Amino acid sequence: MANITKVSPMAPDRFPNLPVIAGVTFAVAAAGVKYQGRTDVMLTELSAGTTVAGVFTRSSTRSAPVRDCQAKLGKASDERAAILVNSGNSNAFTGHYGETSVSEIVAALSGITDIPVDRIFTASTGVIGEPLPHDRIMAKMAALHADQNADAIESAARAIMTTDTFAKGACADVDIGGQTVRIAGIAKGSGMIAPDMATMLVYIFTDAAYDQGALQTLLGELTDVTFNAITVDSDTSTSDSLMLAATGAAGVDATGNEAFKAALHDVMRDLAHQVVRDGEGATKFVEIRVTGAASDADAHVHAMAIANSPLVKTAIAGEDPNWGRVVMAIGKSGAAANRDLLSIRFGDVLVAEKGWVSPTYREEDAAAHMKKQDIVISVDLGLGDGNKTVWTCDLTHGYIEINADYRS
Repeated sequence: MANITKVSPMAPDRFPNLPVIAGVTFAVAAAGVKYQGRTDVMLTELSAGTTVAGVFTRSSTRSAPVRDCQAKLGKASDERAAILVNSGNSNAFTGHYGETSVSEIVAALSGITDIPVDRIFTASTGVIGEPLPHDRIMAKMAALHADQNADAIESAARAIMTTDTFAKGACADVDIGGQTVRIAGIAKGSGMIAPDMATMLVYIFTDAAYDQGALQTLLGELTDVTFNAITVDSDTSTSDSLMLAATGAAGVDATGNEAFKAALHDVMRDLAHQVVRDGEGATKFVEIRVTGAASDADAHVHAMAIANSPLVKTAIAGEDPNWGRVVMAIGKSGAAANRDLLSIRFGDVLVAEKGWVSPTYREEDAAAHMKKQDIVISVDLGLGDGNKTVWTCDLTHGYIEINADYRS
């Protein structure tokens, strides 16, 4: 894993002040999974009765921790729960050894915490194809359990980082029937970022009560318009995990509540945007808006074709308003398009329409927009009502430098 020292130019000024979520505690440890002297294991313990939902990568080479989590979700339980995460090693493509690592970690943690094995969820992130030194993690479990602290969420966010240059957090408060419900989340992710979902770990916590089945449905719905609408490099990871835990400690049932849904969407979108802003080597945050497509599905295909195009992304890095590359990406996507109906805008600048450059277009206007840190590219297909917005970043020399020595 590359040793990253330069913080993204799009990083926030500081980690946000996240609220304590009743029923959730954290602890971190330096287990030496890959590197010495850095925290690389996080344990979260959840109060009895917490409902847990999750969305994971659909990669056919997904990791042993992902498969284990998927097998455990959906089971109703009033027992306590836990989430244990390590960075530095993804425990992916490690065969039966990977499954053994998960089993031994879960069994050991259950013995220390008295939490049932089917309520312990794990995740691993880092290098693929190397055996996980799970004994190093297990050696820290007693201390992790003893050190649980409701205020340690920022430390948890830092412990799960790999090539990230900053820790990521977001939160929201919701008024439901005159009572305040809180949501707080953390994420890691910087490269190998593309739908289903990304080299991304996300953990979101709320003190609301929520029906498990409904929570799972809600999480899937909101993932489609947040974490499944971002891309850094078009590559889908083996380890993507997004988990949402509702402790119910606030004594408020938020099941089906629209205000809660909107607040959760805001938290998830914020975290997703932070992942893009920390894209490996990135200097630009790019919003791709596609409207007028034959369907929403077609709009998504077009938007991702633009967002993932190396030619589009390098033009953005060079602050070059090369709208011809956007035309190319639309044409190659495979979704329905008609050259003579589409229009393209860079910010508010109408670049092209009706199959040709706009008669009002001045390249210096588009070039001025490309010099901004936040860029918007809009495409209208003129075919129907389908629309989709996705987010990406530019592609710079920094991306190559980071990934060329990732395993060193």
